[in-house]
Amino acid sequence: MRTPLLITGLLAMTISCSKPEANYPTNREPLQSNAFVQLPLGSVKPSGWLKTQLQIQANGLPGHLDEYWPSLTTSAWQGGDGEAWERGPYYLDGLVPLAYLLDDQRLKEKSQVWIEHILASGKESGWFGPEKNEDRWPLAVGLKVLKSYYEGSGDERALTMIKNYFQYLAENGPDWPNKEWRGVRAMENATTGYWLYRLTGDEQILSTIRSIEENSRSWKEQFTQFPWDSLAAREGRIPHIWDEVGLTAHVVNVAMAVKYPGIYSQQSGDPSDLQASFEAIRKLDDHHGQVGGRFSGDEHLSGRNPAQGTEMCAVVEYMYSIEELIEVTGKIDLADRLEVLAFNSLPGTCTPDYWGHQYDQQANQVLVSVAPRQWSSNNPESNIFGTEPYFGCCTANGHQGWPKFAQSLWMASPDGGLAAISYAPSTVNALAGKQIPVKIEVITNYPFEENIVIQVNPEKRASFPIYLRIPAWTNNPTVTVNGEAVSATAGEFLVINRKWSADDRIELNLTSPIRTERRYNNSVAVAKGPLYFSLRIPKTYTP
Repeated sequence: MRTPLLITGLLAMTISCSKPEANYPTNREPLQSNAFVQLPLGSVKPSGWLKTQLQIQANGLPGHLDEYWPSLTTSAWQGGDGEAWERGPYYLDGLVPLAYLLDDQRLKEKSQVWIEHILASGKESGWFGPEKNEDRWPLAVGLKVLKSYYEGSGDERALTMIKNYFQYLAENGPDWPNKEWRGVRAMENATTGYWLYRLTGDEQILSTIRSIEENSRSWKEQFTQFPWDSLAAREGRIPHIWDEVGLTAHVVNVAMAVKYPGIYSQQSGDPSDLQASFEAIRKLDDHHGQVGGRFSGDEHLSGRNPAQGTEMCAVVEYMYSIEELIEVTGKIDLADRLEVLAFNSLPGTCTPDYWGHQYDQQANQVLVSVAPRQWSSNNPESNIFGTEPYFGCCTANGHQGWPKFAQSLWMASPDGGLAAISYAPSTVNALAGKQIPVKIEVITNYPFEENIVIQVNPEKRASFPIYLRIPAWTNNPTVTVNGEAVSATAGEFLVINRKWSADDRIELNLTSPIRTERRYNNSVAVAKGPLYFSLRIPKTYTP
């Protein structure tokens, strides 16, 4: 007997907070309801080409960097007398999810050495990390590391350390000067803070986040006024220094900050906060946008000329910002952009074997060389591939992109459902309906092919919705469930709410035309689906 389908479209998310149907901690009062919630690390496992991509990272620079790079071999974060600021936590922010996504014992053991030092560093006050570090910024990254490690391992010590640090912040008051990295990036703490609040319900965490937002750089104001437009770039008015003003034009700060007003809207309830994040994305596209979904910034925002560079850190932090905003809003255009960044800008800045990366990538790049370019402030070696072609932040931080993308392929919905945010070969093991274990297999070579097969296998027959993202760029999407056609509309989530049985099969075909985009100086970019075309040019390597 066929199970009838209940098909609905995704309109505004009006699911109330913490419904009984929710299988994972979601927003509870006084927070606004969120559209989705990320599944715990390890719930989504890559397969096919995506697993190969992560294995390349494990076998390449990310999996061996701490064996030879001085910033890590002597790092104070693992008991050495060297670098004590952001590079250790940055490295772990990609390494820990990579290890648990691949279930790679070597990488788990490698990361555990660092984790044990971090856990042993905790003070009675709640502070943690190297003795010689007195800056809150690297601890914000450390919180994300501890969150990933806790989800992957279940080690309660990590959760305790996160709780203790938020207690420290509550008891020690604001220290978020606008002239410092910890000030312009202060709301990075909120990503872990909201996760912790969903888990514990401790309202002091929300008070701490409010204090951070009120006593740090106002990115809502910055994005609303947007002084660093394309005219400012052309006229040389964007400051290329790291002071209170220049830090607001720093490309990585901007990529991180895109999410700040939007995620705070969960707490403020002010639609203008969420709108500020959307305005930031639109204005960055209009004034600094590049093909591949990114915006320029060869250290600072630098306009739409395709010869300008984009720092690797900016690409992966922009991806992370969008992943966080998808949880809050469930908006299709954000998920579409996430794929474009992952499938174009992210691989464009690394060698195929991931033993080298660029600090700055360029849309129009015909030469990789040490030579002067029209960077805003970066040096002549910034577009060569290597271990540390310029500042080492990207060396430590760049490999978070693929693991966090893989983790975000599927999310949970507060109504007991599961949502396909992006498509790539993978296996999902999660709870749906009324705490029913469900295994979902995504069989595809997407984005290199248009066909996607999703096998749904609940432990027993169960009713729950599956949300399928139908990209805005598809011109004739088709969807079937067990061979029965279902109407789908581009630019919406298709919600299939039914009683699912073992071996139920969803098949999507996301056809797309070749399209062109008119860009800088009347130039043209060519794309199909989420992929941009590039001209294959002959390569000559010169030592």
